[in-house]
Amino acid sequence: MFRPRLRRRRGPRSGLAAAALAFALAVTGCGTAEQAHLDGGPSPTLTEFTPRIGLLLPDTHTARWETFDRPLIEAKVAQVCPGCTVDYANAEGGVAAQKQQVDSMITAGVDVLILNPVDSRALSSAVAKAVNAGIPVISYDRLADGPISGFVSFDGRQIGRLQAEALLKAMGPKADGGRIVMMNGDPADPNATALKRAALEVLNGRVRIAKSYDTDRWRPEIAHANMAGAIAALGAGSIDGVYAANDGLARGVISALKANFVEPLPPVTGQDADLGAIRRIIGGEQYMTVYKPFKPMADAAAEMAVALGRGDPPNAIAPEGGGEATLRGVPAVQFAPIPVTAQNVRDTVVRDGMYTIEQICTPKYASACAKAGLTV
Repeated sequence: MFRPRLRRRRGPRSGLAAAALAFALAVTGCGTAEQAHLDGGPSPTLTEFTPRIGLLLPDTHTARWETFDRPLIEAKVAQVCPGCTVDYANAEGGVAAQKQQVDSMITAGVDVLILNPVDSRALSSAVAKAVNAGIPVISYDRLADGPISGFVSFDGRQIGRLQAEALLKAMGPKADGGRIVMMNGDPADPNATALKRAALEVLNGRVRIAKSYDTDRWRPEIAHANMAGAIAALGAGSIDGVYAANDGLARGVISALKANFVEPLPPVTGQDADLGAIRRIIGGEQYMTVYKPFKPMADAAAEMAVALGRGDPPNAIAPEGGGEATLRGVPAVQFAPIPVTAQNVRDTVVRDGMYTIEQICTPKYASACAKAGLTV
């Protein structure tokens, strides 16, 4: 039966405190977002209020935000809360733009925010402003500073270890004493810091880090320029491997290597399992990426948002918090990342329906796909 959508505004702190207490209780329980609602029906909640949810993502040069995260979150909200609405904005990499978007969401009267911050520290005042307006904030993928009510992500330290271990494997005998370039992410992103720290724990004492760069806003064009500089300084034939923190940076690195006629290409890591990266892996230009199954992560964020927006105990919560979020006393849902090379593309991103064989194996990659066993 259709019910008119009611506007229910909470006091600046009361609803948030209740939700935070519910989170603290739920985090000690069992079950995960993937185990919840096996019948596919709407989540059981204490009210039928249909909250208005704000979704703020950081940029468009990282393909996953528009291709996967946004539509998956919107679809899950529609499934568990028919009648709920999602207001969406993308900051296009701008801190000022994202602060303005938070202000606009507050003015529009959203009941809860899902925020992936462009710059975690710079957005802390915006987070506090939303909370003071009675709007709980869920930090998505990147851990935002400020009084957040939940955190949904993958374990950045595990990703960094997987990348570094894969790079050493790909380097073979050169893993002991070889020279690498590190193309790290944005230092304003706590994920980038965790990746770098964990990767160094694996790499230190094994390889020589000839050049290391932090990449503002994770921009591929900056990675391209930095890699070109590394080649000029070190010599085209003296780079044995490249640690690239995500697939966008890997794209910039590989374009610089090819523009400078580096042959053969050294192994290059990545993260996010972008379609372009999967094709580069099949084609032998990029060694690996890290696949982070986006659906369970998006589902958890959507369910948290619906619950917090209603002021109800959240339904999608994992039995363990994680990393910095736990230290800050904020319950977290974190999922396990999966390394992907040419050998397991079919058993990961294809099996999970992220991409089809037809999407990956364009005519340009036909022979490489046949060699990898993706086509006959």
